Amino acid sequence: MSYILTYQKKEFYPLNPKTEDIDIVDIAHALSLLCRANGHFKHFYSVGLHSINCAYEAIARGYSQNVVLGCLLHDGSEAYLADITRPVKKHLQKYLEVEDVLQNKIFEKWVPSLIDEERKLVFEIDDAILYYEFVELFGEKIFDFAPIIKSNPVFEYIEFSQVENEFISLFNQLTSKN
Repeated sequence: MSYILTYQKKEFYPLNPKTEDIDIVDIAHALSLLCRANGHFKHFYSVGLHSINCAYEAIARGYSQNVVLGCLLHDGSEAYLADITRPVKKHLQKYLEVEDVLQNKIFEKWVPSLIDEERKLVFEIDDAILYYEFVELFGEKIFDFAPIIKSNPVFEYIEFSQVENEFISLFNQLTSKN
């Protein structure tokens, strides 16, 4: 079998992803159940909540809708592939290639005009939120400097269904054509 079965019972081919098979409900559901730091934080803290925190940080910084949506979706590929810790991931070249193709498909579907400078802002916010996750949930400073954040990220346990609903709600707000 070369596909995974998604939450909505779709056959999804992670090694040959098609844009039309990528679904926000599948992404929101899976990321709300996927734990950051391989489950080593003091309580369950999902990739979905991390993504929401990143999006709200982009809003607090006054960044474009592209950057905010890029922040919300920046770990979308993990809904189909899994979250692998950075120290390991950087040694998995084939995984990185597969992840890059899939993540680019996600961006292509919902943020096709995300330019390189905006992607840099997305990853800057990702690192800033990561730093404060480790301070709050591990009591460890993982960088030699404390990034400045303008939002008030939520690091406490939140029920997965609430995270899933917030993810979809924020996505709908960002993608509505008003």
